[in-house]
Amino acid sequence: MGQDYYNILGIERDANEDQIKKAYRKNALKYHPDKNHSPDAEDKFKKIAEAYEVLSDPQKRAVYDKYGEEGLKGQPVNGGAGPGGANFSFTFKDPRDIFSQFFGGQNIFGDDGFGGGVGGGGPAAGFHGISFGPAGMSGMWGGGGRGSMSGMFFGGGDDERMDFQNSGFTGGAKRQRQDPPLETPLNLTLEELYQGCEKKMKINKRVLSPDGTTRQEDKIITIGVKPGWKAGTKITFPQEGDEVAGKIPQDIVFVVKEKPHPLFTRDGNDLYYMASITLKEALVGTTPSIPTIDKVVIPYKLPGVTTPKTEVRIPDHGMPISKTPGQYGDLIVRFNIEFPSELPPKNKQKLSDLLP
Repeated sequence: MGQDYYNILGIERDANEDQIKKAYRKNALKYHPDKNHSPDAEDKFKKIAEAYEVLSDPQKRAVYDKYGEEGLKGQPVNGGAGPGGANFSFTFKDPRDIFSQFFGGQNIFGDDGFGGGVGGGGPAAGFHGISFGPAGMSGMWGGGGRGSMSGMFFGGGDDERMDFQNSGFTGGAKRQRQDPPLETPLNLTLEELYQGCEKKMKINKRVLSPDGTTRQEDKIITIGVKPGWKAGTKITFPQEGDEVAGKIPQDIVFVVKEKPHPLFTRDGNDLYYMASITLKEALVGTTPSIPTIDKVVIPYKLPGVTTPKTEVRIPDHGMPISKTPGQYGDLIVRFNIEFPSELPPKNKQKLSDLLP
């Protein structure tokens, strides 16, 4: 019979929908490779997703209960053909996509993986938009207002799915393919990534009508930017691309890009700031005013000699750490020492007498 999906989830064969969901939640969280680093975690996580995908769907579960894993995968059952006399074949989804969809796009283990629920709740940052069509994506535009982000999750990629509704398990399943995701940059300032915000995107896409014709349709989707997100974070909206006959609409993926900042540069969760001081201040000491990303100005006393290699670390004034809310990186201050362009002869002699 192949794999025992009930045993994999740790449930009885008469388990109901709620019991199946609870079992999947428990096991998927326990064995997710981003949390569990044991050698067999990846394989167990994949099997857990496979078991949930089958047992959570009444039609697939019925086929499995009757024909086992072989029946789902198109292998001959008891020396004959698959269900209904046809060679039925089912291709499983990516286990990470199943996990992401199950948890509604929430950022369970952090921003660099598959999470991505609404976070921060910062101020509305206006509308932006992209258009889909023969030329791909184009056209960011401004506006305002708030919205929802239902259907958002992290992940994406090539996917092959089965249309069980139309197959009837008698004449074989109807295959539908999905093209690779459409990616577009989501340009954000350091302030937006520090505070969290909302970005509204206008999607203009082709929609397939029942008669086979297509029409253009606008849709506003909202991205809740979580404080601390980093460049490269991907936010996926499943099946929001153009509708094409015989294909699953493409996923839309927004990739976070950090805009250059006039004062700070970012390295992980830390921020770097270059403070300028004079040669005199570097030698005798000074108290420069250090700006921070959270709009606080910190007077920092430099009591001794400051060199071009001096670094001052100010704790908790860097970027939010998205995986541990309430914690922040550091602000690291480096110094640009401004030398005089020329020095009068009498001052040269004085310095020569004073300096070792």
